Amino acid sequence: MKTVTVSQLNFKKRLSMIEQRSLRDYVIRWLKYPEEKLDDILPLQYTEDVFGKLESKLENQFTIDNNEYFRYITLTEDNQIIIGVLDSNKFLLHKILTLDEQ
Repeated sequence: MKTVTVSQLNFKKRLSMIEQRSLRDYVIRWLKYPEEKLDDILPLQYTEDVFGKLESKLENQFTIDNNEYFRYITLTEDNQIIIGVLDSNKFLLHKILTLDEQ
C-alpha cells in the first residue's frame, strides 16, 4: 500500500450502489472473510459527509498493518481504491490499494 497525502487525492462526492457493492466486495476479498461475517467484524455504513465512503464507526476498531485502524474505504475520481486509517497517534492516513493486495 502506498501512503499519500489528502491533497494528492480527488475523492468522488457520491458513490453509486454498484461502487458501494464493489468496495464492499473488495473489503471481503482483502480481509479474506465470508460476506456474512463482515458485518460482525467490520460493519460498514455508507456516508456522504465531505465525500462518499463506506465507513466503520470509531467503536468498531479493526486493526490492520502496524497498529493502524481501518476507518473507511472510498474511490477517487480516477477510480483508485483508497482506505483511510488511523495510526497509533490517531492521525488519519490515506493509502492507495492495488488489486494485487487482495
